Amino acid sequence: MKALIQRVSSARVEVAGEVVGAIDQGLLALVGVEPQDNPASVEKILHKLLNYRVFSDAAGKMNLSLSDVGGGLLLVSQFTLAADTRSGLRPSFSSAAPPALGAELFDLLVTQARAKHPQIATGQFGADMQVHLINDGPVTFLLES
Repeated sequence: MKALIQRVSSARVEVAGEVVGAIDQGLLALVGVEPQDNPASVEKILHKLLNYRVFSDAAGKMNLSLSDVGGGLLLVSQFTLAADTRSGLRPSFSSAAPPALGAELFDLLVTQARAKHPQIATGQFGADMQVHLINDGPVTFLLES
């Protein structure tokens, strides 16, 4: 499982012109599920999402986590994150999980995140989404389970 995280001042996801998820300060996580992923992968990536230290402390060092700052977490499914781009000029999606597994594990991630963190928002699995964000820093990392 992969999560491309961006530290944001704010972010929102729209589907057909309607806002379906929004946060203020926090993390936008674009989540890609791969065929070998399972519930243990979900637990591992969620632990990283909540505890990865990407927010500045009083000394200006990246030393605080999302849990420390109480920020929002916007989870957006993005199967293209699992694409194989190593050769050619067109991505291959054979390395992405089938839609049923992707939906199952993404839903599990959302459920577990809501149980552990008070500010969770999401996009809509499989929808054509427009993601708006103000990247703070910019700070962007690729996390893998």
